[in-house]
Amino acid sequence: MYYSIYETSQSETIIELFTQTFSDSEGQNEGKVIGQLVSELLASTKNEDLFTFVARDENEIVGSILFTRLTFESDKTAFLLAPVAVSTKSQGKGIGQALIKTGLDTLKQHGVDLVFTYGDPSFYTKIGFERITEQEFKAPLPLSYPHGWMAQSLTEQPLAAIAGSSSCVEAFNKPELW
Repeated sequence: MYYSIYETSQSETIIELFTQTFSDSEGQNEGKVIGQLVSELLASTKNEDLFTFVARDENEIVGSILFTRLTFESDKTAFLLAPVAVSTKSQGKGIGQALIKTGLDTLKQHGVDLVFTYGDPSFYTKIGFERITEQEFKAPLPLSYPHGWMAQSLTEQPLAAIAGSSSCVEAFNKPELW
């Protein structure tokens, strides 16, 4: 398996991967929503606000993750890990965890302090994320699944609450995604 930062020529393949993977697990409507989100993120997010990674098995892309800037009223540099997709036939092989580790290592090398995610705690706590509350770290929009709000420090410092609001990139600034 080969893990790397994506190339713009891979955009359509990545969009198809997210659409199919989420359609397989959550239904076609969710697949379309997530495929559209990834399309918007890749097309409209500034380069300095986006990191995208892929997992390739030979020449086939079997996984992808995106990290987008999350801004707090603080001097901390933060990114949001979402969404994550591993093709249905390639799941259960550790590809998602390895892909996320590659992304986190790269973000750490770029001086990022904190990474947040919003998903299944049973998965994300395995790779170092801690459950947090909106009182500690305000999400950009109200959370429909508050126990899925998690963070990880990429520095030697433990997680410490940040007062004030936060904001996300435009493609994520939609209540239905939170």
